[in-house]
Amino acid sequence: MNEPRVIKKYPNRRLYDTVDSKYITLADIRRLVLERVDFVVIDKKSEEDITRSILLQVIAEQEHEGEPMMSEDFLSQVIRAYGGAMQGFVGSYLEQSLKLFTAQQQQLRDRMRSMVGMEPFGTASGLAERNLAQWKALQDQMMETMLGGKHPAGRREPDE
Repeated sequence: MNEPRVIKKYPNRRLYDTVDSKYITLADIRRLVLERVDFVVIDKKSEEDITRSILLQVIAEQEHEGEPMMSEDFLSQVIRAYGGAMQGFVGSYLEQSLKLFTAQQQQLRDRMRSMVGMEPFGTASGLAERNLAQWKALQDQMMETMLGGKHPAGRREPDE
């Protein structure tokens, strides 16, 4: 088995990827996770493995941007589970639940792919892109008509 990729965290809080020999961001750490790259984050000063705390920072950043996945109630319940007799059970339960959810999601994708012949989400995305292109073409055509043959950006189309 290959050794995990080593990311070093310097006292200035910067992360350094020893494989690519460059500084990286939490977004790069997220990319590594999504690509299923095995890595470990080591505190340069203490030599301590701080992978979990960096992953928690990635989650916190994701929760801060866009629409959060975890409600305040859920987060409060997780905090309350720390230190209790059931702490290990709760962590294991959440992990197994997420693995089961992910496996079921993959099974659904596989079934849809076998029925439709392609990735269902790719199909919806492709359809949306085509609809958007058609809508834009219709808007451009309407603008040209309303502006008396002028292109919406103020340019005339070349005569054919």
